[in-house]
Amino acid sequence: MNITKEQIDELNAVVKVAVSKEDYFDKVETILKDYRKQANIPGFRKGQVPMGLIKKQYGKAVLVDEVNKLLQDNLNKYLTEEKLDVLGNPLPKQQDNFNWDSEEFAFEFELGLAPSFEVDLKTEKALTHYKIVADDKMINEQIERIQKQYGKLISKTEVGKKDEVNGVFTNEAEEIDSKTVIEIGKIKNKKALDSLLGKKVGDVVTLNTKDLFEEDQLLGSALDIEADRAKELAIEVNFTIEEINEKEPANIDQDLFDKLFGKDTITSEKELKARIKEDSEKQFEQQSDQKLLNDVTEFFIENIKFDLPTEFLTKWIRTTGDKPLSEDEASEEFEKSEKGLRYQLIEGKIIQDNEIQIQFDELKEFAKGFIKQQMAQFGQLDPKEEELDSIAARVLSNQDEVKRLSEQLMSQKLLSLYKEKANLKTKEVTYEDFVKEVYG
Repeated sequence: MNITKEQIDELNAVVKVAVSKEDYFDKVETILKDYRKQANIPGFRKGQVPMGLIKKQYGKAVLVDEVNKLLQDNLNKYLTEEKLDVLGNPLPKQQDNFNWDSEEFAFEFELGLAPSFEVDLKTEKALTHYKIVADDKMINEQIERIQKQYGKLISKTEVGKKDEVNGVFTNEAEEIDSKTVIEIGKIKNKKALDSLLGKKVGDVVTLNTKDLFEEDQLLGSALDIEADRAKELAIEVNFTIEEINEKEPANIDQDLFDKLFGKDTITSEKELKARIKEDSEKQFEQQSDQKLLNDVTEFFIENIKFDLPTEFLTKWIRTTGDKPLSEDEASEEFEKSEKGLRYQLIEGKIIQDNEIQIQFDELKEFAKGFIKQQMAQFGQLDPKEEELDSIAARVLSNQDEVKRLSEQLMSQKLLSLYKEKANLKTKEVTYEDFVKEVYG
């Protein structure tokens, strides 16, 4: 078998494969002899069918199958040995005069080649890396939420501005019948608030759902309906008061510290604030890092310029999907996928240039850390190493999980690389300002 390459341009090539009789003859003969041993054809004893009849009945199919196998194996081997970085898969060229009755065959395959380009992590323009800090306002609000969460309920006879009211929302026409708890402090509509204040257990208050709560999602929860329906809802509902309570905030004392973090871990309000700040900023770091990854990705896609073998890739999309596409449909699909393909090439180049690898032991430790986090959510704070090893082994036996975890670990490695080598400027912001700046 002889394989040669004709370079069309920097991004396109044609590989020509010449297959001679010597390449396939012995294999085809061996298979046909095995067929002869097993063939059951009327008029002949098993194993005694004439070889000519076997070749006439099965010869062409066996030949085609074996030649295609040879092509696949040797073409892949050639691409690997020649270190050709191809996009998509080789596409066979149409040959109108091809004849399977010949003993010598010639095939041609179109190749789309990956472009050559460089990635300079030290970009001229500095990219923003946000450092999200927990300010005093956020810390104090968190302490207030904790005090409220761990506070005690005091029964009331009349509804006040700081109370929680248990009751039932009803509207027969809209099939609403929902038992719920509402916080009076979260009522937005002044008319509704005035209607509720001073009411007693057993009273029925008619309320309009439009702008009833400060937060839109509270209405859907209160009425036990879907959020989209609640958003457009503007009807009157009856609210029957069943119980009125005031939540007395928990004292900021050692008892509260111990409930939150374990005995004597925190011993003062100052330590509590420091711990809340530390924990909050650890959570914010994940959002900040994701923002950095997104920004670096977008920057590289927009600023690293290279051509792609567009015509080849469009043809490849058109002919290799689940169903054939028209040229327009294939062009549309290429446009949708082009951005992702460009970043795959850029990311691959970064990984290659910086010799980033994922070792199995690293992946195993990463999986164990992920498992440990999940177990902590269910109260298992100190699992044994043997248990983690066992669960990790099960997880890593699933190829889909291996792929998912490998992608996450690679993202972490790339993030570390960007933090070390990219041109970054740190911007310190509160979480509130981060949300405004990033999400508008």
